[in-house]
Amino acid sequence: MSAARGSAGFTLLELMIVVAILPVLAAVGAPKLTAMVARSKEGATKGNLGSIRSALAVYYADNEGAYPEDALESLENGGKYISGIPAVNIYDTFRHPPGSGVAPIASLGSILPDTGGWAYVYSRSSPDWGKVVINCSHPDLNGQPWSRF
Repeated sequence: MSAARGSAGFTLLELMIVVAILPVLAAVGAPKLTAMVARSKEGATKGNLGSIRSALAVYYADNEGAYPEDALESLENGGKYISGIPAVNIYDTFRHPPGSGVAPIASLGSILPDTGGWAYVYSRSSPDWGKVVINCSHPDLNGQPWSRF
């Protein structure tokens, strides 16, 4: 039994057309994929900021209206408030290495060290006492400074 003519597979012309279209699709899709990865890292970092702020709120309630006066080590003691300080991953927006370090600062009015990680206002005398921000003054992908979140 022989197959009918035309139903045996693809012609050379059809294969060449597909081979010509694939690089065009890849060229259009690759930048979008890179931007999506950067946005997902930004979203994870903003979510991590929310986790730290939630842990601070619980700490504040448990300690009769007092925030930690250290670099957030108090939140990690025994894992009651948070099991570990989560990482900031904003490498794609301004080359700060991923990390979970906390820079204690006296107030939000002071200049941030801008080293990546977190910045925490530890000083009881500051009106910003207990606030935590992302330790970066550069903009995110939407043009907002990281320290404003």
